[in-house]
Amino acid sequence: MSAPDFWDNRESAEATGRKLNDLKVIVERFVRIGKTMEEIEVLEELMQLEEDDSLEQEWQKQIEDLDSVLTKTELETLFASPYDVLDCIVTLHPGAGGTESQDWTEMLYRMYLRWSEKNGYATEVLDYQNGDEAGIKSVTFGVAGHHAFGYLKSEKGVHRLVRISPFDTASRRHTSFASVDVVPQMPEEETVSIDESELRIDTYRAGGAGGQHLNKTDSAVRITHLPSGIVVQCQSERSQHSNKAGAMKILQARLYEEKRKEEEAELAKKRGAKGEIAWGSQIRSYVFHPYKLVKDHRTNIEIGNVDRVMDGDINPFIEGYLHAMAENPKEDERGE
Repeated sequence: MSAPDFWDNRESAEATGRKLNDLKVIVERFVRIGKTMEEIEVLEELMQLEEDDSLEQEWQKQIEDLDSVLTKTELETLFASPYDVLDCIVTLHPGAGGTESQDWTEMLYRMYLRWSEKNGYATEVLDYQNGDEAGIKSVTFGVAGHHAFGYLKSEKGVHRLVRISPFDTASRRHTSFASVDVVPQMPEEETVSIDESELRIDTYRAGGAGGQHLNKTDSAVRITHLPSGIVVQCQSERSQHSNKAGAMKILQARLYEEKRKEEEAELAKKRGAKGEIAWGSQIRSYVFHPYKLVKDHRTNIEIGNVDRVMDGDINPFIEGYLHAMAENPKEDERGE
């Protein structure tokens, strides 16, 4: 990277930089494992020489830390798709049910933000539309960090909520649905070529998250890709230029996903595969009433502490999915 001509080819340089960063993460993790093991050995020697509760507590803490790092390292050996290492774009949409499902969508959004924060991932809101009375109509956000797509691809599908609705004056039980879509954010050198003549770009007055300043100008941007019919929008920034760049980023990811789906469908035809890919299948239920339970229908993993899950503790579901896909690799041939 220190070569004088390294940045002459910007796309190649950026690709090399990403690979270097990925390798740095791996090296740093193994350095951390080595240091932790050394500290454990020292603590064990001290514990043999003297009885000290603080030493035992520190030893237990180091053991837990080592177990956490080794678990994460083991999980990442399960990633088989070249897309798994990439950042991703997540989109949430409410199902039928008006305010109730829009509120559920906002709850899921908070859950993913908390998961990202706890696991060291950066998030960026690309588009956010407030609900009519509460919740959100839709939200699209980016998640950046090592293997972001590899982990969050397990969340793609329909999420079901059962609870006593706070919006029902009769306090009846309601079932709500929200869809989660996760696509990899492709590096610039691998993006799909887009002919601007095939785009319809509309601007409009932004609303929702961002404050009153957003409503003063037609800064929001909606882009329609005419050949595919894909529509994306962005209104999270104050300038029309920034929102157009954000919308193009979403469009690139969606078009690449469509390309992958077409290639996999063609491959499945050649292999004689039967049936269609169930992109919108229900993957998980969150029951708040009459009992409390979150159940993943693909792996049958259940967690009774619903509040913990809604606070971002979804790793058991993600880990279960990754192990299940490793045992049935054909289910994960799409990189999902």
